[in-house]
Amino acid sequence: MIISENKVVALSYTLRDGSAEGHIVEATEENNPLTFLYGAEMMLPSFEANISEMEAGSDFSFLLKAAEAYGEFDPKAVIEVSKQNFAVDGVINEELIQLGKPVIMQDENGHRLQAKIIGVTADMVKLDFNAPMAGKDLHFTGKILTVREATESEIAHRHVHGPGGHQH
Repeated sequence: MIISENKVVALSYTLRDGSAEGHIVEATEENNPLTFLYGAEMMLPSFEANISEMEAGSDFSFLLKAAEAYGEFDPKAVIEVSKQNFAVDGVINEELIQLGKPVIMQDENGHRLQAKIIGVTADMVKLDFNAPMAGKDLHFTGKILTVREATESEIAHRHVHGPGGHQH
């Protein structure tokens, strides 16, 4: 069976930063694969395009340029805010504003946004709202382990149920 819309795919992979020789960002093993519903918009579209029509047992190796992955780094997504934004009952909690720490912020419409603290001064905090892999080329190698038809319930819920997927 080949990979196409509404198929459940299980695969193992290694993701490297920049090239086939780059730093390993993450990896899965055959005994703990990534399992997903192809076409449910849970994976990068360019990732899905690269494994389209493969079948169980197929090996893959491809590079996604930053623009095809999480986009180019956007300097406009780096902002400085007052430390007062981190005050609880009028007191700034210094533990909340540690360099490298992820934080959840809200925009003026109440939407939750994740940022990373990349700088702290006496009264300001510099936040990066770019995706962690923005601006990076991603190199994937791996193997398609299984491909099966999705159940009607999986298609309706837009995710995999059972082992490797969501448990209801």
